[in-house]
Amino acid sequence: MIAFLGQGRMGVPMSRRLAAAGHDVTTWRRGTGVTAAAAVEGADLVITMLSDPAAVREVLTAALPGLRPGTTVVEMSTIGPEAVRELRALLPAGVGLVDAPVLGSVGPAAEGSLTVLAGGDGPDLARCREVLSVFGTVRELGPLGAGAAMKLAVMNALVPAQVLLAETLAYGEAHGVDREELFGVLAATPLGALAERLRVPAAETRYSLAHAAKDLELGAWEGASVAGAARARLQEARAAGLGERDLTAIAAHVGGHRAGTRAVPLNLATVPATNGMYSHAVRAGDTLYVSGVAAFDEQGRIVGEGSMTAQSEHVYQVIERILADQGAGFGDIAFIRTYLTDMDARAEHGAVRRKYITGTPPASTTVEVSRLFMPGLLLEVDLIVALPSRVTPGGR
Repeated sequence: MIAFLGQGRMGVPMSRRLAAAGHDVTTWRRGTGVTAAAAVEGADLVITMLSDPAAVREVLTAALPGLRPGTTVVEMSTIGPEAVRELRALLPAGVGLVDAPVLGSVGPAAEGSLTVLAGGDGPDLARCREVLSVFGTVRELGPLGAGAAMKLAVMNALVPAQVLLAETLAYGEAHGVDREELFGVLAATPLGALAERLRVPAAETRYSLAHAAKDLELGAWEGASVAGAARARLQEARAAGLGERDLTAIAAHVGGHRAGTRAVPLNLATVPATNGMYSHAVRAGDTLYVSGVAAFDEQGRIVGEGSMTAQSEHVYQVIERILADQGAGFGDIAFIRTYLTDMDARAEHGAVRRKYITGTPPASTTVEVSRLFMPGLLLEVDLIVALPSRVTPGGR
């Protein structure tokens, strides 16, 4: 029996290929009420296809009670060789481990034409070789971790190349180069196939921009100037809300940002969503403009109703997350404006503010208003922030 842990864009077609090939497959995903340990119980082979190293560690840790001696775990996510070695230390000695990330996206996964980059000991690879061939061409690359290292090495070339082409298109547009002629010239170069991908950004997400950023965050080592610059571009686009779009969306993003001062809206997953009428913040060059922050939660309910202290605490915690997303802190605030519905409560607000804004205060304005946009809100705070030099936009 095969236990397949993780669904998503790649997991669904891959698990379907296994079932179509006649394998007995149990699939698991979060939120079904079935534990990972129960899903892997009795399995000869456990396949993981998850988002990142933390998710793989979390799920396999939860699965440990169900793993029996003789089971082989095949880790097919993109997590890097260091994380693979951590998994080997996590798993019992009697459980085998193979790292086998893939090259290819949703279409090849459905067609069974992926390239599987496998690393592991001979006996472990032998136990899963036939199963891996269901997904496409299997390349056995060496000891444990070899597949994970190969995947990141390849992505360190393919992803920055697409960012480079996005910048090429932006340069051409800025200098009056005919777009179709540019694609025609690129078609005759070694970059032609990649350039064609960017001609019309994919409507369906095959390889998300967020996953591309994650792959470079894993693979771009210190001193890797090209991959590092591409990583920063992708982090910037992810922070602007393009993470779930296909990587080819980087072309339009870079095209609009080529002058370096374009206003880039930022909408953070770590902050309660807006109502669609504004963005959490907008970055223009090295200046960050933060929209009015008020005390409401993810469901749009007021936090700390009736308490200026509680609402102020919530507001400054949200501000802290917005600043941290751009590599900034409270000391980088240039101007802060506070709207209070009751000026008599300014001392309560001030006590909280002084916990977060220490030292010499920024330029500031505090005004009393009759009401705010939601009944029950007692304050709203907006900011102008001077971002630190050489900030990595959207960095985590």
